[in-house]
Amino acid sequence: MTPAPAAEYANRLRDALEKGETAALEELFTPDIRFYSPVKFQPFEGREMVLGLFGVLARTFENFRYVGSYDGTAQTSADGSEAASVVLLFRTTVAGREIHGIDLLHFDEDGRIKEFTVMVRPQSAVQALGQAVYAGLVADGLVPPLPEER
Repeated sequence: MTPAPAAEYANRLRDALEKGETAALEELFTPDIRFYSPVKFQPFEGREMVLGLFGVLARTFENFRYVGSYDGTAQTSADGSEAASVVLLFRTTVAGREIHGIDLLHFDEDGRIKEFTVMVRPQSAVQALGQAVYAGLVADGLVPPLPEER
């Protein structure tokens, strides 16, 4: 069973993302949050970067909505310790492509989100999402353009 603070933060995240209110996310994340993207091998790290990413996602997603959830615990460290975890199922559209996905949230002992992993399907949607998000990150100055784009 998910501890009450984690469930509360998951519900607040869900409400904020469905309403596109990304400013409400800051207090839900740990300062050292890691965001694992389906299109990037290394995670986005730190609250400032992750909040910037969510700003891009809010502009990129069309008709974003959560359609279900599961909660429990998961092993989140090498020492075998477990943390509260929630899986939120979502649907959205990017560049005309319907996306089915999940957000996997791991919480710290205070109930704040410390790891956020996203998985999406189908492959064509992953590619459309990657291109749209990358363009938004470059436009917002969060990542540099690729050398051939300069």
